[in-house]
Amino acid sequence: MNRESKRMNKWIHKIVVMSLLVLCAFPFTVAAASAQTGVAANVTIKLDGKAVKLQDPVRIKDGRLYMPASRAAELFDAKKISWNGVNDEATIHTAAGNKIVLGNGVPVVYYNGTRYLMDAEPFLKSGRIYVPLRYVAELLQLTVDWNNKSQTAEFEEAQGADKAIAIPKAKAYTEKDYLLLAKITQVESGNESYEGQLGVANVILNRVKDSRFPDSVRDVIYSGKQFPPAHNGLLDKSIPNASVLRAAKDALNGKNNVEKALYFYNPQVSNGSFWDSLDIIKKIGHHAFAR
Repeated sequence: MNRESKRMNKWIHKIVVMSLLVLCAFPFTVAAASAQTGVAANVTIKLDGKAVKLQDPVRIKDGRLYMPASRAAELFDAKKISWNGVNDEATIHTAAGNKIVLGNGVPVVYYNGTRYLMDAEPFLKSGRIYVPLRYVAELLQLTVDWNNKSQTAEFEEAQGADKAIAIPKAKAYTEKDYLLLAKITQVESGNESYEGQLGVANVILNRVKDSRFPDSVRDVIYSGKQFPPAHNGLLDKSIPNASVLRAAKDALNGKNNVEKALYFYNPQVSNGSFWDSLDIIKKIGHHAFAR
């Protein structure tokens, strides 16, 4: 490749990287922001004073801009992107040697093995996982000037030494808690769908956060009568399947499909005044999730 071609490729790469950043640097107001979810419009990206045309649709949800992970990978010149359809997880290896792992509906992103907590999570739409681009931009360490009135962004690459990532680290969990959560989820919902398993795991974590219950995974599981397997030996014998392991991990990483639910039960088995007094939040499979 001659010098002129290399210069042109570098300029093109710079354009696409800057294009990525406009979609993620700010929770800015765009024309489509009035809708909960839709295609973002009227956003202009400029590099060196020239407008850059985006080829793929960008979506806006709750005031945040998102883009398909595969397209994002192309924009920052990733070496490799892989999609795990079983776990709904995208893994991106960047040209700089960094590894980013994003999960559907999971607010925690793994960056070189470290867990960071986003306040907007990826989501699936039309078979693609959409990424909250503000955080992708932060990980890319690019700078941007945004003009809200004209809906225009001017980009440039950050100069000098790498800056610290301005995304808070996620709260750590222990391997022991992870395995214990997976074990009880297996016993209680091993034959349910992933969504049902995720709900069971989250009931336990919701209790950990609630002042009316113990403040650790172990103490929630072993206290009271909600979880008989913890006292009859079944929990010790439990071997979590792959779906349960995924559900437990996703729950610990903040994916919650039964927010505020503190109980789950099978209406065909559990009945009486106590269960009737609860407010059902959601029904998944054989279980009702309630508070």
